[in-house]
Amino acid sequence: MSIFAQPIEWDEQLIQRYDLAGPRYTSYPTAPQFQESFSQSALFRAIVRSNLAHRPLSLYFHIPFCDSLCYYCGCNKIVTNNRGRSLPYVQRMIQELSLYADMFEPGKEVQQLHWGGGTPTFISDQEMSLLMNATRRLFKFADDKSGEFAIEIHPAKVSSNTMAHLRHLGFNRVSMGVQDFDAHVQQAVNRYNTYEQVAKLTNALRAQQYQSISMDLIYGLPLQNQQSLRETLQKVIDLGPDRLSLFNYAHMPHLFKSQGLIRTEDLPCSAEKLAMLHGAIETLQNAGYVYIGMDHFAKPDDDLVIAQQQGQLQRNFQGYSTHSNCDLLAVGVSSISMIDNVYVQNARDLNTYQQKMDMGLLPVSKGFTLNQEDLLRRFVINRLICYCELPFHEIARIFDINPRDHFRRELQQLAPMIDDGLITIDSNGIKVLNKGRLLIRRICMVFDEYLSHAASKVQPIRYSKII
Repeated sequence: MSIFAQPIEWDEQLIQRYDLAGPRYTSYPTAPQFQESFSQSALFRAIVRSNLAHRPLSLYFHIPFCDSLCYYCGCNKIVTNNRGRSLPYVQRMIQELSLYADMFEPGKEVQQLHWGGGTPTFISDQEMSLLMNATRRLFKFADDKSGEFAIEIHPAKVSSNTMAHLRHLGFNRVSMGVQDFDAHVQQAVNRYNTYEQVAKLTNALRAQQYQSISMDLIYGLPLQNQQSLRETLQKVIDLGPDRLSLFNYAHMPHLFKSQGLIRTEDLPCSAEKLAMLHGAIETLQNAGYVYIGMDHFAKPDDDLVIAQQQGQLQRNFQGYSTHSNCDLLAVGVSSISMIDNVYVQNARDLNTYQQKMDMGLLPVSKGFTLNQEDLLRRFVINRLICYCELPFHEIARIFDINPRDHFRRELQQLAPMIDDGLITIDSNGIKVLNKGRLLIRRICMVFDEYLSHAASKVQPIRYSKII
């Protein structure tokens, strides 16, 4: 039986021992390593290599506006009731996309598209049409059956008419932030959506023939406990989303000012959080969901599960994702592209972003060019985090190295994890055991060359806890 089909094996003592702070590995190297000295010529060369390889594209648009503040949120957002701010921003995103379209080969196919934020449905239906039609003029889209075209929504802030309009524009997937149905928890984080609202919208999305519905939940929120989370989960299971994400709330008000509005004394203790996670994973697995890894679950026939089975799963800035063959082109404030061997991040400040666009410049603020060692370690971490195994023969074939010699130091560091039953290592490679799945981030950290450098800095990078 595949490890992903097995009930999770829970060892609380091991979890507590290994539950350190560490990266989520939506990229490697991670975003704190990006450099302001990055040269855009490296980006242009990466695009040339993408064209020569004829790789398809995944497009991401960051729409930062929200009309209310969710206290837990760590996203780059702009809270405003001024709807007039959206059209100038949409026009600049189109301008940015046009600059890139001139660099990519004609007929470059878009196999994935994602609108995130913020709350993308903050923009009007007309502005949605403007942005989507411009994107279709600039790039060739895969058809509705093979392409994945998704949008994030706040279920209490969008009408079924707008969702019908988005379906007409070509969107076929929806990710909705549910977070928690408990009224006390919602009040504590200033995020409101009733079960009735979510159920009504879910039924409308199915009638509109959206191919996939995903729901996001958070555990560890203020006033949340095992019973309240269990009740929320049961309601979600009754709604039957195709995918489900269960994120750990990391209370870091020193990084995210809005989190300072959350009363620390209302947060569940670490033992309660662990119990919530344990119960949630068991509940979702018992309901038939496959535990993809870390924070993602999906029904057995979902494309995410199929991608994992077929070796097409990847970890990127949206979490676990299909279409690992695509280069990622991201537009909008703070968005991060991943093209060939470079990462490129746009300006995080809206004024700076718009000023650069008005000057006809790409709004790049920082980036990173991966060397051969970075590419190797990115492959290793992605392989472990997506498939819970690392075949040595595959590394030897792709990178022309002897893995056991190259990673001699790392294999020595992994030895205690063998003794603790988290992994096995033999001549064929590394396999993560069931007991190690929850600690996959900790296993991947062994291969992260930048962590030791970060720890020695005067101001070390502050990550959230693994669990």
